[in-house]
Amino acid sequence: MPDAFGHDQIVAMLRGAIEQIRANHPVLSQLDSIGGDGDHGTTMVRAMGHMEKAIDEASSTQLQSFLFDVGWAIMGVDGGATGPLLGSLFMGMSEAAAGKDSVDGPGLAAMFEAGLASLEKATKARVGDKTLMDALVPAVAAMREAADAGSGIPACLQAAAEAAAQGAEATKALPTRFGRARSIGEKTIGHADPGATSMSFIFRGFAQASSQ
Repeated sequence: MPDAFGHDQIVAMLRGAIEQIRANHPVLSQLDSIGGDGDHGTTMVRAMGHMEKAIDEASSTQLQSFLFDVGWAIMGVDGGATGPLLGSLFMGMSEAAAGKDSVDGPGLAAMFEAGLASLEKATKARVGDKTLMDALVPAVAAMREAADAGSGIPACLQAAAEAAAQGAEATKALPTRFGRARSIGEKTIGHADPGATSMSFIFRGFAQASSQ
């Protein structure tokens, strides 16, 4: 893989995420059935379908326009907060990609930091609330740390994937504070959050695609 990632490499990352979600959606729905409707896996598969359609129909390979289109497509997914939150992530990333045809490790970290900042405006959830933020926040921090240490993009994404997985695993010790399951928050202890788990699968897909 090149030291800088452009449209083709970003597309490969996104397709890696799509593959991971499709392969693991039963796990996500099972986790969601503990305190929710049991449809998170199905909703994530729909979101990945919207993403795939946006990739296939993209009118521009310029990163800002492309990522905006991906985010906007995901925004249209019905099924709770999944669409708006994931959409906000990618639309935020697009803002940091303005005027760029490719990004290096620090540039990719900056894109994800902008995506996180956008998502933080869309939800009050923070680390410790048993949501996707428990995986996303440490993933972005790990990516930045690796990038600042001079690691290549595959290593940066691998660090992010490992941090996301650890963050998702840590949600087992937490009660749910957001969504339908908050009414039985304590009963969700011992089970990973479906949103955090889906985010960890997404970063796993990013990392695996970047190393091929």
